Amino acid sequence: MQTIPLSLATSDMVLARDIHRENGIILCGKGTSLSVALIERLKRLGIQTITVEGHPVTEEGEKTLEGELADLEERFSPRTGDPLLMRLKEIIKDMIINSWQ
Repeated sequence: MQTIPLSLATSDMVLARDIHRENGIILCGKGTSLSVALIERLKRLGIQTITVEGHPVTEEGEKTLEGELADLEERFSPRTGDPLLMRLKEIIKDMIINSWQ
């Protein structure tokens, strides 16, 4: 799942979270497929960001999945003998991978 500016949304994306107005009213529900018309309507309503399924947009300065995993390996490399820390590393790795799907 990825939060992106609405200006980067395309009609092949699917919402990963509900879109709410400031007063809490739901405008679009999780699982809604975006269309050009819906994106334009959300822009007119002043929606700035949306959360979509997967990780469809790479923003400038953002690391790739491979870069994120390499950083994780580097952070935990001094502690390879600690089973508890290695389990923690695997949990974090799963979270990183799931966030890109």
